[in-house]
Amino acid sequence: MASAPSIQDVEQTENYYHVRYRDPDDFDEIRTPDWAENVAGSVVDGAEVRTGDEHGNENWTVQSVLVPVEAVAGDAEARDTADQIVDKMES
Repeated sequence: MASAPSIQDVEQTENYYHVRYRDPDDFDEIRTPDWAENVAGSVVDGAEVRTGDEHGNENWTVQSVLVPVEAVAGDAEARDTADQIVDKMES
């Protein structure tokens, strides 16, 4: 899996902070694989990772991380948590 770029955006919904690394329009397909959810859950219970197949690229990369709202104390902590999850996935 390729290295994640900087966070592009963070949006709070009712249940999650949606921490976006890449534009979803850049992907042919986006999935939330079990193995990535297991890694994310080892950092914060209930977190999810969406990975995608970028146009013209056979590598699956992180598109976004969903961090449960109740698990963090705001936008800044959601960003830090998402970066920890991505770092752990790449190690």
